[in-house]
Amino acid sequence: MNRKPELARAEFERIAVMIKSQTGMDYKPGKETLVRQRLANRLQALQKTSYGEYLDFVESESSKKEMTRFIDLLTTNKTSFFRENAHFEFLTEHWIPQVESESPRKLRLWSSACSSGQEPYSIAMHLSDKLSSKMLHRTRILATDLSTDILAKAQRGVYSADVAEELSEVQRSQYLEKSRGSSGNYRVKNTLRSHIHFAQLNLMERWPMRGPFDVIFCRNVMIYFDKPTQERLVNRFYDLLDEGGYLFIGHAESLSGTKHKYNYIKPAVWQK
Repeated sequence: MNRKPELARAEFERIAVMIKSQTGMDYKPGKETLVRQRLANRLQALQKTSYGEYLDFVESESSKKEMTRFIDLLTTNKTSFFRENAHFEFLTEHWIPQVESESPRKLRLWSSACSSGQEPYSIAMHLSDKLSSKMLHRTRILATDLSTDILAKAQRGVYSADVAEELSEVQRSQYLEKSRGSSGNYRVKNTLRSHIHFAQLNLMERWPMRGPFDVIFCRNVMIYFDKPTQERLVNRFYDLLDEGGYLFIGHAESLSGTKHKYNYIKPAVWQK
């Protein structure tokens, strides 16, 4: 049996520099075991005898496919349906009455780190429940993520019965259907999927969309960034928000210590 290679300090530091330059994520000392576990099987599959040899391959491979795989393996994707439900309650209490009272117009929302899709699907479910049919028809949700693997899962919209249990029985009946060919799994119905456009996007690179967006979700992402990276990101979001638009961040996150022009509304809710 081949023994898995050890991760040397210099190799970990090299990984940390590479992942930060590509994604903005800040891998500090203490993450060595996590990194080793996530990359070990890839080294074995490619028959690399050390992490250094693997990193040489990542940086030299001309198609950059392995860099994408490297990023996919090291990015964290943890989510659930209606996670941090206070944001959805805020939409119901404050944003939806506001937009319903205005002249009919297009509504645009952005799930900027959509992971395996539960966040944008939750947004679509909530708006389907709460918006008038006229406004819902004019609503579009952009869902982006850095990881190509996890984005493909989001686009498929297929979830195990355990994950589907996060929804109420009414929500499952209305928005999910039994997935063909996979016993016990559920698939998001096309009527809900039609409101969402999925696209791969690195938040650290150039953004092709122009906005404006009414609401941007960027939750439980910035905890992995250092303060300068957080500051650049939230100000780029600001530029893409419509006047009066909202930025939702994770409840474990804060904009304290960053320079920005948002108005504080309540914990994890900021307004342009």
